[in-house]
Amino acid sequence: MRRAVWMVVAGITSVQVGGAIAKGLFDRIDPTGMVFLRLATSAVVLLLITRPGWRGRTRADWFVVLGLGASLATMNWAIYQSFARIPLGLAVTIEFVGPLTIALLGSRRWRDLAWVGLAGIGVLLLGFDSSGVTVVGVLFALLAGAAWATYILMSASTGRRWQGLDGLSLASIFAALVLLPIAIPVSGDRLLDPTVLALGVAVGLLSSVIPYSLEMMALRRLPTAAFGILMSLEPAAAALAALVILQEQLGILQWLAVACVVAASVGATRAAATGGLTKTSHGVDPTVAPLP
Repeated sequence: MRRAVWMVVAGITSVQVGGAIAKGLFDRIDPTGMVFLRLATSAVVLLLITRPGWRGRTRADWFVVLGLGASLATMNWAIYQSFARIPLGLAVTIEFVGPLTIALLGSRRWRDLAWVGLAGIGVLLLGFDSSGVTVVGVLFALLAGAAWATYILMSASTGRRWQGLDGLSLASIFAALVLLPIAIPVSGDRLLDPTVLALGVAVGLLSSVIPYSLEMMALRRLPTAAFGILMSLEPAAAALAALVILQEQLGILQWLAVACVVAASVGATRAAATGGLTKTSHGVDPTVAPLP
């Protein structure tokens, strides 16, 4: 079990280090171009691993995969746009409200709504210390959170219709293709710059391939409640990665906002583990959903 915990921690670290590296490259390539490279890398690796079959599939099967791909593209594009405008740790904190809200919509007890209030307090605190925060950046983070919630629900449907990682592999390809016509005009030849291309591939590995692999292995050994609590550390990990790699400083109230959202997520996860929260009607527990 200890090894599984370290796998999750390593996955969280990998995601946030990848995000910090990506943000550090925004002066060399547009966020849209960077997220395209990330998604393309993930799609290629998943395609090579799974070699998904698509013959004999129904229209409903393809509808689910396309929905998953659209939510994946929107989530990644929006959070990178947010990274470009507000501190990375705050962007991830606001984004985390999306899956937390989905988890709490299944509440059986009124007292579980306290976690909604705590998360709301965290977000409101950002209004009292808005240094480095823009309205557009916050809106992009909220859009990413909504897309993350949609991704969680679509993942459950995809898992029921597609074997293994086949659905995710095809959805990743679609997500990359969706962003391609947007990335080319804004990034142009920079997408082919060897340094940018290499770093983009590295970001794709750090932010998607490595953490997803580690999380899948960890879930075989770790109770889902424990996994969910560990994943709740994402906002704090993002803030720390940005501090170390980008020297992004947060104020006291901003750190308090991060702490509130982390605590709300941990509380929601524990409530789900003790039966206070239901699974969603789609059969997935959003409190343990990894960040793709």
